[in-house]
This record gives sequence, C-alpha cells and structure tokens, in this order.
Amino acid sequence: MDLLPAIDLKNGACVRLKQGDMAQSTVFNADPAAQASAFEMQGAKYLHIVDLDGAFAGSPVNTAAVESICSSVKMKIELGGGIRSLATIEKWLNCGVARVILGTAALKNPAFVKDACRLFPDKIAVGIDAKNGFVAVEGWAETSSVTDVELAKRFEDCGVCAI
Repeated sequence: MDLLPAIDLKNGACVRLKQGDMAQSTVFNADPAAQASAFEMQGAKYLHIVDLDGAFAGSPVNTAAVESICSSVKMKIELGGGIRSLATIEKWLNCGVARVILGTAALKNPAFVKDACRLFPDKIAVGIDAKNGFVAVEGWAETSSVTDVELAKRFEDCGVCAI
C-alpha cells in the first residue's frame, strides 16, 4: 500500500477545508514548499497536491506554489485541481509533476481523459470525490447522479495509471 501525504492549496497556502467548504478553511502552513520538504524528510516518496482554487475556477490558480514545490523536492508529485486542457497537463508534466489527476473532467468530458491517456501514457489518474456514493465535482460544489463505482468502471480500460 502506498501512503501519500497531501497538500491542499488555497491562496498559496496549505489548508484543510471543513466538509469541502472553501469559506471554512484552516491554514496549516503558509509555505507549501517547506511543508512538502518536511513530508519528504519524514520519508514520503510521493506527494498528493490539490489546487483547490483551481478546482473551483476550472483552471490552475496556485501555479507559483506548485512550481515552488516541484523545485524544492525530489519525491514524485501528483497534482489535481482545475486541469481541463491538454496544454495544462503538458505544462505540469514539464514542470516536474509525475502525474496529473483529472476529476471534474472525468465526469464531464470522458473523451478528454481518454485523449490525455493516449498522449501522456502512465501520467493520468482519475480522481473521484464522492458524497454518499455519488460523484462530486467542481471542488465538491456539485453532486452528480453518477455513482463512484460507475465512473471508475468507465475508465478501467483506457490507460489511466490510477483511480
């Protein structure tokens, strides 16, 4: 089993949200690169990052924080939040991200996920957030009528490296 420490980014800082509510966030570290380095020093080999602002905006927002983390650690990084284009995927992979996580895009644009898997083999993961078994998207702001298992099955044969 792989355990991945997580950094959720909001306004350039490491935060935790209360039940996915952006208005109820607690800052745990104002320096994401320092937090990532601390995780690495504690033995982490892989880091999970979510650009929360990006998830709500539909495009990357905490770019400087992610770039700072990428340049500060040697461990592998997976990144999600606001990734909705092939150009964005390419940008993050070129920055040093090992794999990107597609969440909202997986539900709303499955063809995009399949294209991304073809263009970036072993670099695309599908992230599934669920409330009561139903897929939540747009940073937990919307709940769909699709079950988490149903969405996972849609991508089992298209080349995603993780779900």
